This record gives sequence, C-alpha cells and structure tokens, in this order.
Amino acid sequence: MGSDMNATATLTSRIAQPWRRARPVLAVGALVALAAPLAGCKSESAPYVAAPQPVRAAAVKLSAATSARSYTGTIKPRYESDLGFRVAGKIVERLVNIGDRVTPGMTLARLDASDYRLSLESAEAELNAARSTLKQAQADEKRYATLNEKKWVSDASYEQKKATADEARGRVERATRALALATNQLAYTDLVATEAGVITALPVEVGQVVSAGQLIARVARLDELEAVVSIPEGRIDGDRNAAATVTLWADADRAYEAKLREISPQADPATRTYQARYSLTKPDAAIALGKTATVHLASQGTGVRAKLPLAAVFKDQGQPSVWLIDEAHGRLIKQSVEVSAWTETSAIVSGGLAAGQKIVAAGVHKLDAGIPVRIVEVAQ
Repeated sequence: MGSDMNATATLTSRIAQPWRRARPVLAVGALVALAAPLAGCKSESAPYVAAPQPVRAAAVKLSAATSARSYTGTIKPRYESDLGFRVAGKIVERLVNIGDRVTPGMTLARLDASDYRLSLESAEAELNAARSTLKQAQADEKRYATLNEKKWVSDASYEQKKATADEARGRVERATRALALATNQLAYTDLVATEAGVITALPVEVGQVVSAGQLIARVARLDELEAVVSIPEGRIDGDRNAAATVTLWADADRAYEAKLREISPQADPATRTYQARYSLTKPDAAIALGKTATVHLASQGTGVRAKLPLAAVFKDQGQPSVWLIDEAHGRLIKQSVEVSAWTETSAIVSGGLAAGQKIVAAGVHKLDAGIPVRIVEVAQ
C-alpha cells in the first residue's frame, strides 16, 4: 500500500510542473496587454495650454508736455472793509452777528447819542441867535445907509454899522456850519453798511466804550472771490504767465477758471514765499469764504507726455515699468518708462511709450511676462 501512495504523489508532481512553468509567461502577457491601451491613450492626448488671463487695458494717449504745479490756500474776498464809528461813545445796540448778510444802508450798531443830540440842540440855538442878531444888524445898516445919503450921519457911523452887519453874517455862517457838523455827528452814532456782503468779524459787545475809528465790524464782499496761495521764491518768475485753475478740497472734481491778479512784491520773512491772489472768473454758490482751495498751474513744456492710471505703473528693480499688451500674439511685454510726475490718481510718463499702445491698467502685480492675456475692457 505504501508503494501505491508514493506512485500517486510522483504522478501528481509531474502533472503540476508544467503549470508552474506557465505562470510567469501568463503574468508577462497580462502586463503587455494592459500597457498597450495605456500607451495608446498617452499618444492621443493634446499638450496643456493655459487659458488667456482677462485684463483691463488702457490706451496710451500722448499730448504736448506741460509743466504742472499746484499750491494749496484758502478762498478769501478781494474786498474786505473794517467798519468803525466816526465818533467815540458807548455802544447801546449791536444789530448783527458774524455770518449775517448785510446790504448798503443797513444799520449794524448804535452808540449812545445823548451828548450828540444836546450838541445838535445847542447848535440850533446858536444859529437862531445869530440869525436874530443878523436881522437887527441888517436893519441898522440899511437905516444908516439912508441917513448917510442925506448927510445926517457921518461916514464913520455908517461904516461901523456895516461892519457890525458883516460880522453878524459871518456868525450866521459859522452857526450854520456848526449845526451841520452836529447833525453829522449825531448821524455818525449809527454804524451803517456801505457795501453788500457778509459779516466776518465783530470784536465788540454792547456796553463797550469805543473810540473813533476803532474796528466794530468787518464786512467781506462776495461779488469778487480769490484763492490766496503762497509760491516759493524759486518758482515765482515761471508761474506769472502760467494758466490757472482752482479746485476745492470739498469738490475736487470741479475746476474753476482763475486769473492771477497780484503777487506780493516782498517775500514773507519767515517762509520765504510770495503771496499770490488768483481771482475766480465765474464763482458760484459752492465757493464759500475760508474753504480750502488748490491752485493748479500749467505752463507749456517740451516733448510729449502720457497720463496713465496710477495702478498701471509698478517698479521693477527700482525702475518704473508697465505691461505692454502684444495684441498680435496676446502676450505681455514688460516696458520701462520715465515718470516725470506723480499725482493722487495718475502717473505722468514722459518716455518709453508710443501713442496707441495698450497697457494693463490694473492688477499689474499679479502678471508675468509672456503669459497669454485677453482684453476685457479698455479704460478711457
């Protein structure tokens, strides 16, 4: 029985050996079969191409170069009058406040007029007495003239009466003028506006005793307004003939035409600047006294310049640059530029660009040379 079992194991081993020899061949075949489709898929796929990046562009527009400068100042009236009483006295009424509008003939303040009224009454009495004396003197002169013609009185007596009458006439003249002076002084106890305008200063109060000519009210006329600025002494000659416009800090988008009216002949001893006053040709209700104003001056320069959005310019190794858009190939080209001036919203470029070129107007720090782009908007 043992021999039969050994024979059976030997037969089983011989049958399994061909299968073991076939297993590596089958594994290699399976790998080849799987690799063939994968190789076919790889050869059929297209190369990767990045999608064009959308950008906002701006067209380069060249214009004649101008030299632009700006100075900050305030709006002031051209005419501002300091008003005061022409006589001394005690203020009993103040009829206006700072900021009030006044018209010609409007009473601003009053003094106690008691003493001036008494002076007027005294002058009237003096005039009445002088007229009475003149009337008597004229009657005597006429009577003595008749008697002198008849030789009933001497020439000396007549001349005396004539001199008395002449003196009476002079007294009446003096009394008349004294009455006029007293009348004027009484009228001067009312401070009256001489021009239309607005009250900008009132340094006195009711009950205060003031002298003749002391400042009582300051009135600024509103018909002519000016922007007052200080110009450095190094620019005073070049700014005399420059075209001027004025903007307000409260409304920087609106510009007003202005014209240089005067420049101070002497520099300020502390700041070494010259005060310049620019008259506004067409002021409107938006221009109020004391508002902050900026005077923009522009004079003709040499060459051409382009005004670019501030966001379009970046610095590459310290050099101002922009991204040019190559529309033929849809790519970006880095271009160095010369910036002559910077403003709050723009850069003034004086070199490196040509008219009609398109540049990237925003998002320049997220771009790189050579990447594909497409223009989605052209800024005006």
